[in-house]
Amino acid sequence: MRLVRELAAMGSREATSRAFAQAADLVQIRLAALGYSVRRQTFTVPAGRSWGVPVPRGRTANVIAVPAGLTPGDPHLVVGAHLDTVPQSPGAEDNASGVAVLVELARLAREGGTRLPVVFVAFAAEEPRGPTDDEHHFGSQEYVRRSAGAEGDARRAMVSLDRVGAPGSVPVCTGGLSPRLVQRELLAAAARVGVRARACENRTSDHWPFEKAGETVARIGGNPSPGYHSARDLPRLVSRRQLERTGAVVWEWLRG
Repeated sequence: MRLVRELAAMGSREATSRAFAQAADLVQIRLAALGYSVRRQTFTVPAGRSWGVPVPRGRTANVIAVPAGLTPGDPHLVVGAHLDTVPQSPGAEDNASGVAVLVELARLAREGGTRLPVVFVAFAAEEPRGPTDDEHHFGSQEYVRRSAGAEGDARRAMVSLDRVGAPGSVPVCTGGLSPRLVQRELLAAAARVGVRARACENRTSDHWPFEKAGETVARIGGNPSPGYHSARDLPRLVSRRQLERTGAVVWEWLRG
């Protein structure tokens, strides 16, 4: 919750903004302090309209945390959460909630070990800059494109944490193309740790470019929130208990 509040206090984190750069710095520092090798993956996004508000062309960057010793051809998992917001929102639930759980999972992975190495990614420019599928999820599109080849072949699964702070059963979605393996594994993990979860279909998060590339994925999160894509998306709308429940499910899955 402390990280949710810190990120929301920066205001809107539109992908080309100074606030986004400050948020990326904060997340990079936190992940590096845990012992990861952290790098920026910089790219350009086009001008457009994000949820009805004009946004400029500009540079932005994914923040990528790689565990020690992992080389591009080694089997691994990816857990991601988008760091940007729509221009009119401080984005506590969408998606400081997902980033906060990601950082905590990164800490647990370093201290407790996982069945496969895990790369943690805070994605930029997930929010739409236009109405088409290609004008959405720019950071994950860029990541998939640049990791094609040995690194992509070695990626065993990708999970996106997006809007995980609204209370209710934990949504575990795919876009309808992915094999259901990861979804089934996550639902089984939820049952083992006593968390109520449900299967769903969704294409509006960073799992979708991975899924379109033929990879096995899931998106966790997406319960209705009264602050969605608005100035009302404040930390008071984020349920600490829901963050704990989501983290428990993913950690159980990462441990295997």
